[in-house]
Amino acid sequence: MAELNRCIFSGMSILLGQNWQHHHAVVVENGVIKAILHEEMIQHHLPAKQYSFSKQHYLIPGLIDLHIHGAEDNDVMDGNVEALLSISRVLVAEGVTGFLATTMAMENSYLEEVLKTIAAAIPSREGAAILGVHLEGPFIATAKMGAQRGEYCQPPDLILFQRLQDAAEGAIKLVTLAPELPGALSMVESLHSMDIIASVGHTNATYAETCAAIDVGCSHATHLFNAMRGLHQREPGAVGALLLSRDVYAELIVDGVHLHPAIVELALRVKGKEKVVLVTDAMRAKCLGDGQYDLGGQRVAVQGQKATLQDGTLAGSTLRMPQAIKNMMQYTQCSLAEAIYMASYNPATVLKLADRKGTIEVGKDADLVVMDASLEVMMTMRGGVEVFSVLSSTEKENIS
Repeated sequence: MAELNRCIFSGMSILLGQNWQHHHAVVVENGVIKAILHEEMIQHHLPAKQYSFSKQHYLIPGLIDLHIHGAEDNDVMDGNVEALLSISRVLVAEGVTGFLATTMAMENSYLEEVLKTIAAAIPSREGAAILGVHLEGPFIATAKMGAQRGEYCQPPDLILFQRLQDAAEGAIKLVTLAPELPGALSMVESLHSMDIIASVGHTNATYAETCAAIDVGCSHATHLFNAMRGLHQREPGAVGALLLSRDVYAELIVDGVHLHPAIVELALRVKGKEKVVLVTDAMRAKCLGDGQYDLGGQRVAVQGQKATLQDGTLAGSTLRMPQAIKNMMQYTQCSLAEAIYMASYNPATVLKLADRKGTIEVGKDADLVVMDASLEVMMTMRGGVEVFSVLSSTEKENIS
């Protein structure tokens, strides 16, 4: 679609910070948010394409998913650009304007090829932006490998990591690792010095081992509670350390399968809305329904909202981000604005992109999403370009 020189959003409830504003308009020009003003002032910014919706609609910042493997029968590990672009196109339909392409443990040479493919796809303007790579494996513990393949799990290796980062052309932004493995702490220190996020995950680490990793730079938790040593009154484990640290952002898969609603509420109460990040951890079955699928070379059965290996191990999800927001509100009684904050501003902050993304503010990228009252996405804009819409051509003519 052609880039819009100037357009104006008005009529709907607009999320500014964590507050809803009414009778306001957002002016987009040359891919960025040019002005936020009262609707009466729109005339000063004409001519422009106008998007006017009722007050039962919401204008929110583009959502960001830091942990997603695939969608609609495509997977990051397929190792081809078209699969990545297909995932990107699917994601904008649920209001996600940026994501980390998430890998799995695999034979090292194949993983390098996958990373080269991701680097090749990053410049694309199709669908959601690939903001980098989440390297989930191979530096993880076989004791907590979840749906990963144990034969490819290995201790942290800085030389191997540099090879992988070179293959990705510097795109690896977040690395999941197990702190108890040999070489893990030096890896965390090195990642921290390179401004790459070190995340605790797929780990059997004790409380002390996890605290040691946090002390040297771990600032993130990969799908908190899942695939890690749990909380015990005499050994708080990785979960205890991650919950208590004020420096750690915690991913939550709020699909009603990975976490009991009470656990979600517990995490929010302890971490606060400023440190919770909603993720989907979705795999290729997302958007397709029940059936048999592949994940990292393993057969996965999907029934209802649950994806499992043959032994019953959870194997990612089929979660859509709007549903994660709805579930978060239902399980914790948080507000809609707070749930959106955990899926937009917080992930942008984790990636050090909050100066450009995550909120609707003058000067930021025009990554914008229109949702209806049931939180279904009506339209998505990335960088001032309309990349998804359910509106018919007639409706668009009326809007213009």
